[in-house]
Amino acid sequence: MSGRTFIIAEAGVNHNGSLDMALKLVEIAAQAGADAVKFQTFKANSLVSKQAPKADYQLKTTSANESQFEMLRKLELTDVMHEAIIEHCKKCNIAFMSTPFDVESLHYLVSKHDIPYIKIPSGEITNAQLLLHAARTGKRIILSTGMSSLGDVEAALAVLSFGLIYSNDDGVKPSMDHFYQAYQTDQGQQLLRERVILLHCTTEYPAPFHDVNLRAMDTLSQAFQLPVGLSDHTEGVAVSIAATARGAAVIEKHFTLDKALPGPDHKASLNPDELQLLIRSIRQVEAALGSPVKKSVESELRNVHIARKSLVALTDIKEGEPFTVRNLGVKRPGTGISPLYYYDYLGKLADRDYKSDEVIGLEDRLLR
Repeated sequence: MSGRTFIIAEAGVNHNGSLDMALKLVEIAAQAGADAVKFQTFKANSLVSKQAPKADYQLKTTSANESQFEMLRKLELTDVMHEAIIEHCKKCNIAFMSTPFDVESLHYLVSKHDIPYIKIPSGEITNAQLLLHAARTGKRIILSTGMSSLGDVEAALAVLSFGLIYSNDDGVKPSMDHFYQAYQTDQGQQLLRERVILLHCTTEYPAPFHDVNLRAMDTLSQAFQLPVGLSDHTEGVAVSIAATARGAAVIEKHFTLDKALPGPDHKASLNPDELQLLIRSIRQVEAALGSPVKKSVESELRNVHIARKSLVALTDIKEGEPFTVRNLGVKRPGTGISPLYYYDYLGKLADRDYKSDEVIGLEDRLLR
């Protein structure tokens, strides 16, 4: 990733199981200027039990008579769909990403499709098996931290550091003790800095603004010395824009073809116009952040003489006459002596005649 904010347009399961919708989502993300479009790769059998209840937000947007398993089964991407989506991403010049929710899906994405980044969702931050296998792929990892304390994040990073250091052939048994031992080594910390990005996240759809706590991005950065971004589940674009201004390395945001479509995530997603607005605004904020040096910049230099003022004669002033509060004032343009020297000029003698409203020029000098 470059120094600019990496923008992930999260299609997720907003394809509703339709390949045509998935391909259209790819096109919309690419046209909006996203760096990557991200889907979700899972097998419902591996992800949830048949008795798993739906989340409250899912009950509001899908049938209450349908289980979470039944809902997710309809949203699985087949091998053929994966291949078609990835090929379309190449044509549209946008990176393909997908979140794996189990080890089998992880290895499918890495071995068959060589995805550039592995996104670990917030719900899997305690899944040591998935974390360990993800680390051992050698891919860059983006770890969402919704529902987590600093201790939860540290535990996940400990697993990742162990996986980054030790292969399956090294004979070191995975365990919590060994995870933390690896995490505490210089090698483990260095590998985390090279491979891992954290995303602050509030796991609710849509997330209430008062629960976002963007300042926690700073806490994550200070605690773990890793790049930090935001997986934004709020409505609208304001929070992602604010996160960019706070230095987010990554912004991830759900989008949809139409918020009125049936499905669990459409209502809390951006429509195509909003996605374009978000990405355009993020790039504008990046440009506006600029340099920390406070100085006159090129675009404003031509306005200095227009906006600033100079010392001017308020009345006709004869040579040798003293400058006083009655005959010396401050007006535009700023082509003459700076008004910073107003008090230095009071009581001094004019070195020549001045007409009323005449600028005291830079060529003029103070007399005794």
